[in-house]
Amino acid sequence: MTPKPRSRLRRKRVLLPGLAVVAGLLCWFVLPFCLTLPASLAENPSASPVLLDRNGEPLHHLVLPDFTRSSPVSLDEIPADLVACTLAAEDRRFRSHGGVDLLATARAAKDAVLNRRAVSGASTVTQQLIKLASPPAPRSLGTKVREALLARRLEMTWGKDQILIAYLNRLPYGNHRSGPAEAARFYFQKPLHDLSLAESALLAGLPQRPSFLNPVKYPERALSRREVVLRRLAALDTHDPARITAAFAEPLRLRPLHDSPVAPWLPDTLATWGAGEQPRCSIDRGLQADVETIVREELAKLASSNLKHAAVVVLDNRSREILALVSSGNWRDPNGGQINGALAPRSPGSALKPFTWLLAFEKGGLHPGSIVADIPTRFRTEQGLDAPENFDRAFRGPVSVRQALACSLNVPAMRALNEIGGPRPLHELLLALGLDSIGPDFRAYGLGLTLGNAPVRLLDLTNAYASLANGGEHRPVILFPTKEQEPAKRLMERQAAYLIADILSDPDARAPSFGRGGPLELPFRCAAKTGTSSDFRDNWCLGYTAEFTVGVWAGNFDNSPMKGISGVAGAGPVFHRTVERLHRGHAAVWLQQPEGLVEVKVDRLTGKSSPDGLAMLVPSDRLPLPSAVSDRDESGKVLLDLTYAEWLGSEHNRRRADFALASGQSSPVPLRILAPREGSTYVLDPELPNGGLLHLATNLPGLAEWSSSTLALTPGKPEPVVRLSLGQHVLTATDTRSGAKQEVRIKVEGR
Repeated sequence: MTPKPRSRLRRKRVLLPGLAVVAGLLCWFVLPFCLTLPASLAENPSASPVLLDRNGEPLHHLVLPDFTRSSPVSLDEIPADLVACTLAAEDRRFRSHGGVDLLATARAAKDAVLNRRAVSGASTVTQQLIKLASPPAPRSLGTKVREALLARRLEMTWGKDQILIAYLNRLPYGNHRSGPAEAARFYFQKPLHDLSLAESALLAGLPQRPSFLNPVKYPERALSRREVVLRRLAALDTHDPARITAAFAEPLRLRPLHDSPVAPWLPDTLATWGAGEQPRCSIDRGLQADVETIVREELAKLASSNLKHAAVVVLDNRSREILALVSSGNWRDPNGGQINGALAPRSPGSALKPFTWLLAFEKGGLHPGSIVADIPTRFRTEQGLDAPENFDRAFRGPVSVRQALACSLNVPAMRALNEIGGPRPLHELLLALGLDSIGPDFRAYGLGLTLGNAPVRLLDLTNAYASLANGGEHRPVILFPTKEQEPAKRLMERQAAYLIADILSDPDARAPSFGRGGPLELPFRCAAKTGTSSDFRDNWCLGYTAEFTVGVWAGNFDNSPMKGISGVAGAGPVFHRTVERLHRGHAAVWLQQPEGLVEVKVDRLTGKSSPDGLAMLVPSDRLPLPSAVSDRDESGKVLLDLTYAEWLGSEHNRRRADFALASGQSSPVPLRILAPREGSTYVLDPELPNGGLLHLATNLPGLAEWSSSTLALTPGKPEPVVRLSLGQHVLTATDTRSGAKQEVRIKVEGR
């Protein structure tokens, strides 16, 4: 029997709503499980790595791969006011809906129809969390439906508190800050629990439009949004009206966190750190900040002398950990401020001389009281003849090694290096000490290596000085300590290293050149050495106590010269203040004297032991000879051999009351011809001005007589000049002291 139309209609009226209910229930409870939750919800948001100092103090809050900073927290750590303000601003029915607020959705739909555009949002906290955790997608209807379904699934999977904290920790608050803890740190420099109700309302309003509402740039917009949040909170009738009224009246007290951390160079040294890791480095935050201040203040004092940059390295001598490192003095300087001066190779000037004298102790048999010659000397090098001068262009004659090093004399250092085999031994020692910026070829520098004509890095040279302080034991510097450290290697004899320290810590020894009471003199015993490169382009000052080594470089990264500033005046004050800061609060300790050194009184003029001499340490197996009557003439002057003849009669001799020339004594230095070389061939070129003139040179100018049977010689300073002619020739130099002769043969060709 066919159903009547009215009966069919009745069944449809019952069936269709039922089907709609079933479909709705399927969409509400079942369909959401057909979609997969965003993978990023499986893990907590990544915390920005925090670089800690040696004491666990934060140095840098590093950025995540998306260049944001975040500090996830638990819900218990977020104040109730901030939670309430956030829910009032974003989702006031969060605790009662199932992930999608149907009332808010209906309202938003009605508003959109009436205004023909979207004028209000309806996304719940759960929907926003899905959006924050998902890859960027076009804002289409399909995207919104997907977010709604995933919000339903999340609500059926997680609890409300779990959803809320995941949402809060992912919220963007502007200025590349995510999460409320990082927002409170950036905008107010406060922990979360110290936020006021007004501050909580301000933060709660920012995620709606973080850039537009940025309180740093647009405080009026942020305050207007804060009022909206507070009005919504008041409408909920959950907070004391008096507190809300006070929050409305509270002025905006921002304390934006300016990005000016200590050791700004440090993040560039880091590799990629895993999520949540907190690497710890050897830097001492308090010391680093103080040294940076010292550098800024001292650079400001010398700005008129065209000194713009400086670098400082502070090392722990025992561990070689870097306690402080200043890279440039002003990281924000557009003219090289972000160059790391501790790693830039520069000419060290006289700062390498201690290693030359250390080798002279080890290989040359010298001791601090040994007498060396500070006289005009010419050396043959691969670059030609070299006639070095001291910084003051004076020559002092016989000087002790102690004076030569303490007063940083150039000529004795070059003579000492020449006597122990030339630049090779010094080059090998510097390479072993980690100064690899000098390169593998010692011949490129010649004897000038001891005067600092090779580029070195401040960090490397400071570590080499720390090896001196540590009795000759060397190990690499450390920035990120690990449990396993490289064992120390002995590169220098303990006695020799201590003798260098003993000399460099004696203010009386350096007084003839540097005076007393300057930046190198501290209230406690401290070894110190300066260096100044040619044309005043680089200043250095390095030194140490038993515990710490400090190295300072000052100059300009554009290589422009400073206005007459030496290492004492430029780098010295920074060194002085840094060493004083290091020992603030605890007494400085000096090095322990090794066995095998004894104190002997040495005559400063002869280098021999004398009851009236100056007390100094010497190796017990290398005691100076005792003074003898034959050392002096009848008037008490010390007798010198003919090596000093030219100096004794020159304007450089200002010690005529101390010395006289001994007649009949042979010189310990034999005559050598420096120019020309044996077998050299010269080509005459008529186009060259003064062509055909050859300057002759020996190691004993003034004590050698030149002659040739085929070439004409004319007097010159300090030695003769010969005019070349075609053919083969023999030139003879005769030592006037002994009559010994040296010959060289040369050949002259035409062009």
